[in-house]
Amino acid sequence: MDLRFKRAQSLIKILLVAIGFSAVSVCAQTYPSKPIHIIVGFAPGGAADTIARTLGQALSAQVGQPVVVENRPGAGGSLNLEAVLRAPADGYTIAAGGVNNAVNVTLAKNLSFNLAQDFSMLTLTATVPNILVVNPTVPVQNVKELIAYAKANPGKLSFASSGSGSSIHLSGELFNNIAGVKMTHIPYKGSIPALADLVGGHVQVMFDNAPSALPHVRSGTLRALAVTTAKRASAAPEIPTMQEAGLDNYQVTSWFAMFIPKKVPQELIARLNAEFVKALNTTEVKAKFAAIGGDPAPMTLIEANAFLNSEIARWGEVVNAMGPMAN
Repeated sequence: MDLRFKRAQSLIKILLVAIGFSAVSVCAQTYPSKPIHIIVGFAPGGAADTIARTLGQALSAQVGQPVVVENRPGAGGSLNLEAVLRAPADGYTIAAGGVNNAVNVTLAKNLSFNLAQDFSMLTLTATVPNILVVNPTVPVQNVKELIAYAKANPGKLSFASSGSGSSIHLSGELFNNIAGVKMTHIPYKGSIPALADLVGGHVQVMFDNAPSALPHVRSGTLRALAVTTAKRASAAPEIPTMQEAGLDNYQVTSWFAMFIPKKVPQELIARLNAEFVKALNTTEVKAKFAAIGGDPAPMTLIEANAFLNSEIARWGEVVNAMGPMAN
């Protein structure tokens, strides 16, 4: 009797596993059957938001379902990841993140998740340069003059960022460290409110992403001094690199990515990777990214997660080397 009961239990377990695999397979075949949500960790209008909305439109056209982009700014771009982790693990809620999330692994001490363990990076989406811009009232025309002015006027300059842990924040801290100056960090919930205060003269300096900074440079409301990347930006070749401007050993590249919880079925994660890579390779997306100074950066799942781990390690070393930083 006991033997029959144990056999029956084993058979039930096998059937349940088979049903589970079958359900996942059917789910993958019918996915998506409703709108997909992409949650951005910063306010509307910045580079992260622009890139997410561009890809959302392309993804919607490919899969035949609406793609809704939501903004959940705060906590250095981590609130969106928390929201996605709490959502049903059905592949319909994705986080648009970036380098700030890799930085926050070391910088933020109260995260409710483990980035590498809880999330899979679907793909890198884009890389963009940051641009060192100043309010035109600041009496400097280049990087050397900015350093000299900061040293002659300690405590007078503040630099804005889209939030603590963002590449914009780290660009400023790295500048302080290498140039030997002390500009005060003022964090905002996104590039757009930070730029508004920069244009208004409430802060004087910012190392903003090219997509949101360039329109102000073109209109003359901000003055560009240098780009943070090793090479000049294709969208603004007239702006020198930081090395060309006289600050050796300085280099920062902003990157953006899509994240999804690892508890989502692997078949759906693979499907989303394929769809985002397809979108990133379209002529339309490449053209829109080029217009804002960005370069598409499609990756396989293996490449993306290897890159994430390397960036967590790299920025961990940078943050630890800088010591205590402003929040």
